[in-house]
Amino acid sequence: MKWTDISAIAEALYDKFPDTDPGTIRFTDLHNWVVELDGFDDDHSRGGEKVLEAIQAAWIDEAR
Repeated sequence: MKWTDISAIAEALYDKFPDTDPGTIRFTDLHNWVVELDGFDDDHSRGGEKVLEAIQAAWIDEAR
């Protein structure tokens, strides 16, 4: 997975943290969780605020 795989990352986070409210996650924690996902293989420094916002929004949609 790369940072651009927003939907796949959101699905993986939903599967890994099913009881977590994605709207309450700090971006520092979200960043760490993404880079620790199995199959994530991208430059850790590329996960900026806009990307994290998109991941969080997709995760919120996934959790509905």
